[in-house]
Amino acid sequence: MNGFAYVRPGSVQEAVEAHATHPGAHYLAGGTNLVDLLKLGVERPTALIDVGRLPLDRIEDLPDGSLRVGATVRNSDLAADPRVRDRYPVLSQALLSGASGQLRNAATTGGNLLQRTRCPYFQDLDKPCNKREPGTGCAARDGVHRDHAVLGHSDSCIATHPSDMAVALAALDAQIELQGPDGGRRVPVADFYRLPGEHPERDTWIRPGELITAVLLPAATAGVPSAYRKARDRASYAFALASVAVVLRVADGVVDQVGVAFGGLAHRPWRARHTELALLGAPAGPDAFEGAVALELAHAEPLRDNAYKVPLARNRALDVLNRLAPTPAVA
Repeated sequence: MNGFAYVRPGSVQEAVEAHATHPGAHYLAGGTNLVDLLKLGVERPTALIDVGRLPLDRIEDLPDGSLRVGATVRNSDLAADPRVRDRYPVLSQALLSGASGQLRNAATTGGNLLQRTRCPYFQDLDKPCNKREPGTGCAARDGVHRDHAVLGHSDSCIATHPSDMAVALAALDAQIELQGPDGGRRVPVADFYRLPGEHPERDTWIRPGELITAVLLPAATAGVPSAYRKARDRASYAFALASVAVVLRVADGVVDQVGVAFGGLAHRPWRARHTELALLGAPAGPDAFEGAVALELAHAEPLRDNAYKVPLARNRALDVLNRLAPTPAVA
């Protein structure tokens, strides 16, 4: 049993200050990922700072038309909120495709975004893992890696990011609000996560002691047609083998606004910038969609056992794009 301190702060500022006084501390909210890693001995914090009861559990309409989601809003409540279902259906769909009903009732918005990018080798203390112990090697490369990355991986790590919600938020151009020792800041979700490089132990660009306080869903993507599609080994409680979030607005037959992000393919939610650039201003249709998706997936570097992910992601993306595009009027 590894001992640790337990702190229940009364405010965000108290939480940040408590983190500063306990080097090696972790914030705790729903605990659906952290507690598992504690049990396995993968995480060994010096202190747990319980932020689950801070007043960060509201979903608020802002004057500019955006929606502010507090960091401790439960995944199930966020998915069911009528404003989210109506204005940002891709987010509601992504949340409902993740984990199980019981876990969604406990998991929080901030905790979901900060769950560790991981694979089974990360959770097995008997196997080498650069993410768990930098410099020890990556057992997955020569081991079982059917579920692992095909984009953006490195010799140090081939794990994939597990969050469905983060993929939808990346496509929506959502931003994360952070509060830390140096004050507050906002970071786009698409820029919040790191590729593994030589430091796979660092999942995000979060700074020491920073706490996620909210997620901002922008007015610019509110009401724009959107959808999430996920392929997995079983119907529930399974990470994505490949998933896609698409935000697509078509005006007069031309793509006027687009956001595309893949899940299950990389160490972070993969914003498909090549696809978006190819589609913006192009006629909306199967040929344009197929060419634009191919441009993105041409950068894939499959491993021995996971080349199937490339056509799987391609087919999911084309299905969603074609479904969201309006059917041309018959003359």
